[in-house]
Amino acid sequence: MDDLRSALHRTADLIADYREGLPDARVTPVSTRKEVRGDLDQDLPAMGESADVVLDELVSKATPGLMTSDGPRYFGFVIGGSLDAALLAEMMAVGWDQVAFNEATSPAALAFEDVAGNWLKQLLNIPTSASVGFVTGAQGANTVGLAAGRWRVLKDHGWDVGRDGLIGAPPVRVVAGAERHGTIDRSLRLLGLGESSVFEVPARPDGAMDAPALARILGSGWEGPTIVCAQSGNVNTGAFDDLTAVAEAARSVGAWLHVDGAFGLWAGASPRTAHLTAGVELADSWGCDGHKWLNVPYDSGYAFCADPDVHATSMAYTADYLTGQVAGREFGGGDFVPDSSRRARGFATWAALRSLGRVGVVELVDRCCSLARRLAAALDQVDGVDVVNDVVLNQVLVHVGDGDVTHRVERRVQEEATVWLGATTWRGRRLLRVSVSNWSTTEADVDLTVDSIVRARTEVLAGSD
Repeated sequence: MDDLRSALHRTADLIADYREGLPDARVTPVSTRKEVRGDLDQDLPAMGESADVVLDELVSKATPGLMTSDGPRYFGFVIGGSLDAALLAEMMAVGWDQVAFNEATSPAALAFEDVAGNWLKQLLNIPTSASVGFVTGAQGANTVGLAAGRWRVLKDHGWDVGRDGLIGAPPVRVVAGAERHGTIDRSLRLLGLGESSVFEVPARPDGAMDAPALARILGSGWEGPTIVCAQSGNVNTGAFDDLTAVAEAARSVGAWLHVDGAFGLWAGASPRTAHLTAGVELADSWGCDGHKWLNVPYDSGYAFCADPDVHATSMAYTADYLTGQVAGREFGGGDFVPDSSRRARGFATWAALRSLGRVGVVELVDRCCSLARRLAAALDQVDGVDVVNDVVLNQVLVHVGDGDVTHRVERRVQEEATVWLGATTWRGRRLLRVSVSNWSTTEADVDLTVDSIVRARTEVLAGSD
């Protein structure tokens, strides 16, 4: 145990050193996947090594390939960092090694999910009676929400999909926006509904769903099972579907309404942006990430369902050996997610929320939105550079030139390693995409980012790349 204690202290020091260096660190890895693998590649040795030796080898060989995505100047893929309290809780959760399946495996793990889940619902304006499943991220959350919707709409049409499967079932129509996130389509594949089940709703100029067009599609005479997928926070522009109008249209035909709010649902936590999620309480299920704007360590997400019985019916299972699987028991843990062997994600979420408080969450959302506007305003002042979206949240789309120029600017910024950001194609144009969602990002980081983009573009146009 003395050896373990010493190794844990040393590990904590290594983590602290890493995090202390993040504000000034190179953002892009030094080594490629192939190079890291080449340094690691060997047959499994016949004899093992001590924990200290393994730790040394792990750190020395991994460090060149680490992306400092938890640092203040990483703006790709809507990735947050990790709050100090959340990191500490995550380390404790690993040390405790709890199985968060049911009360028999860990009462504490489920209790912390219960409390953290209630706090999340309060912040996001989701009904307090809704159930919460702690999943890996928005992909898992969307899959759970759509699975619950699949069960409910088929049940309403006389079919038990859990018992009888999909062969012979009434076809399910899934109505979703043209600019929905790709996780929706993958969830439909996983659930056996398939991509061809999608009836696509045109998008408004900002990328949000055209609500009047949705109403027309829903009123076109289809009488079968229907699921509507709305979006809070377009992954490119940050735009929000009009949830009040969408919910009204969905209810008029008895459809299930799922909201993909991977990062955008957090807008509901701040009085300055809560109007963007107006009507969110009218949905039937919601998906949201913790490792994005809440800045909880990866992986962390939340699947909410307005009807806990439907949620559990679509996900839970029983077996003779599962202590606690009795009628009338309290649902939770593994009942609301696809996983039985699941780690205790609730500890880190609870710690993040407890460390921030309601005021801290509001400040985190507001600060990231303010920094995104600062970045956009500065870039809009540069000749030949245009911000093409209305910056309503934390997403900024930047036009720096044609597709070739954009590719070279993106590559040059990444190679310079002061900042990491990526590019996207939106409305046929190749654009730089900046997502501000890290708790540690400052105005100085934003200004360095502007300088990096402008410098890279100048050098590309001068032909020096």
